[in-house]
Amino acid sequence: MAVRAQFEGNNEIGVFAKLTNAYCLVAIGGSENFYSIFEGELSEEIPVIHTSIAGCRIIGRMCVGNRHGLLVPNTTTDQELQHIRNSLPDSVMIRRVEERLSALGNVVACNDYVALAHPDLDRETEEILADVLKVEVFRQTVADNVLVGSYCSLSNQGGVVHSKTSVDAQDELSSLLQVPLVAGTVNRGSDVIGGGMVVNDWTAFCGLDTTSTELSVIESVFKLGDSHPSAITTKMRDSLIDSMS
Repeated sequence: MAVRAQFEGNNEIGVFAKLTNAYCLVAIGGSENFYSIFEGELSEEIPVIHTSIAGCRIIGRMCVGNRHGLLVPNTTTDQELQHIRNSLPDSVMIRRVEERLSALGNVVACNDYVALAHPDLDRETEEILADVLKVEVFRQTVADNVLVGSYCSLSNQGGVVHSKTSVDAQDELSSLLQVPLVAGTVNRGSDVIGGGMVVNDWTAFCGLDTTSTELSVIESVFKLGDSHPSAITTKMRDSLIDSMS
């Protein structure tokens, strides 16, 4: 299921939250309503961790992670690091990274297997990414934007990229990532996909302005919601095609 939410009246959910298959980080200082939406969907499966990073609430843009690990900028305080480490599952590694492009969430997009990175990311950071997150790293742009983390959103099931990504670029990214991609928008036409939503393999959270059309695109590419109806429609589609041919 894809769920709509708002952080203090702001629709950029991906700025204030980071969601993976093993944990979810949410910014401190939000409303109870915001937290209850996340906790209602996730708390039985994974921990929902309230934190700041480097004293900021824009945690979704500051860090990058998947079920194997979490990378935070070197401005993260010891206290924050300790708090996150204590709250994360034991299997998840957390590392501080010395990187000039310190808003890691803007410059890296990843799922559990592959990461797309800003073309100018430090070589050392690339190695840490590969090591801690256990991913293959590709330096890429999305629709000629270097901020790959801002302009796409990935899970292990699929991905949404900037609406102006050409078909060729989509095909290239899709074959690198080995998941289906669609060019789409979030929050009623915003191209900043990474800022407007967070997703993992079974749920997604989008800004409150996201239209039902955008939601249905998101749900279908990320294969969210009940798997049985889609199996039924696939069978129906197959039998329809059989009967027509």
